[in-house]
Amino acid sequence: MTDHEFAERLVRMRETMYRVSCSQLKNPADRDDAVQETLVKAWHNRHRLREERYMQTWAVRVLINECHNIHRKQKREATLEERAERKATTEPHAELYDALFRLGRKLRLPIVLHYIEGYHAHEIAKMLGVPKGTVLWWLSKARKELGLIIKEEEKDV
Repeated sequence: MTDHEFAERLVRMRETMYRVSCSQLKNPADRDDAVQETLVKAWHNRHRLREERYMQTWAVRVLINECHNIHRKQKREATLEERAERKATTEPHAELYDALFRLGRKLRLPIVLHYIEGYHAHEIAKMLGVPKGTVLWWLSKARKELGLIIKEEEKDV
């Protein structure tokens, strides 16, 4: 794959990357930063991609790592008041992401990758470096937990 083809494929993935970052980061500016940093890192490390057919999986893995880096920095820097401010959002699908953020990080990402981005369990397993059975279990557990969250919210209304 030429550098030009690589760049084009990477740019076409921006929306997918942003949606995946939504499952990991609450602040829209942090999401933008994660996507931008991922594009830069992927470009600089393009020689590490062994097989073209895994480019999207590889790039999403870079994004996930970048989201973890941002999350670690936030943990060290953010006060409780700042975290409360971040919770308020005007993002599209804010209610869905609020429900997703009530799930643990391990359950949230597979749900977004599978149901929003359309990846198969074996692809998610590759991205996350876990067995396919673990991904299937996480998806099942997340669906059950989301069902409970939705029922709980319906009671409150």
